[in-house]
Amino acid sequence: MEEVLPGIHRIESDLGARFMCQYLLAGEDRTVLVDTGLAGTPDEVIAPYLRSLGLHLEDIDDVIISHADVDHCGGNRLLRELKPDLRFWCHELDRPYVERNRVMLAEIYCWSEPYGFGPDEESKEWILRELGGDSPVDVGLRGGETLRLGPGWRVEILHLPGHTPGHLGIWDPRSGAAIIIDAVLESGIYDREGNRLIPPRYFDAVAYRRTIRALRSLRPEHLLTAHYPVMRGEEVTDFLDRSLEFTRQVQRAVDEGLARGTTHLGELTRFATERLGPYPEFATELGAGVRAHMLAGGPGADR
Repeated sequence: MEEVLPGIHRIESDLGARFMCQYLLAGEDRTVLVDTGLAGTPDEVIAPYLRSLGLHLEDIDDVIISHADVDHCGGNRLLRELKPDLRFWCHELDRPYVERNRVMLAEIYCWSEPYGFGPDEESKEWILRELGGDSPVDVGLRGGETLRLGPGWRVEILHLPGHTPGHLGIWDPRSGAAIIIDAVLESGIYDREGNRLIPPRYFDAVAYRRTIRALRSLRPEHLLTAHYPVMRGEEVTDFLDRSLEFTRQVQRAVDEGLARGTTHLGELTRFATERLGPYPEFATELGAGVRAHMLAGGPGADR
């Protein structure tokens, strides 16, 4: 846990063998929390970090939820109970999932069950438990909005779709930092020892690639994510380029599988996993990208 850039704090905690991060933007006029983690994160992780800064949960003005995922909005209910007057923001496209736990479970995690694969019952119980209960969102965003945090400090809300339809990020021109959370996921998420665990999940291949290219065009000096170390300078460009290359690898695997006559999504996902893995955890997450490339068009679509 540290102030990685002036006014920008990275709050890191364990998520099994890997880690997850929330971000605190502490300006002179406004303090904004980006994401709430799992169900207990506000009380177990965020509040103690605030106290180390001489702050309290009461000092947070707004909460921006980057996207609909259990480890990014699971603490919403608890945080709202701890501070009822907090304003919660997310993109309108992700609002139905962020507000309602069972909608998120069905649409984000169990979408593949009609194709014969998806999370097991234990995983589904864990997801619902860590989502913490339904909680409303106060402000719907579209991307392009700006938020004034203090004199000389204004940040821009970015719409970074692909991973989810309404994934949000934050661009801080003052420091040249892009807070992108899970908007780009290279070839997967790693544990703390650097072993790759989970494949990238993106529901829209075209949007995901456009997000990567849009971020590259910003030329960030710093890239702040939820599950990777802080990246600076050439590390940023390399990470984005590797992420774009991975989408090409998925496309090639899909093209090859289809050429072999494999058309069932479950079978095609297993074929792609054999080509691109191994992924010891949540390998079926790759199915979202496989389906996205199937829907994007024929061989070589949007390379």
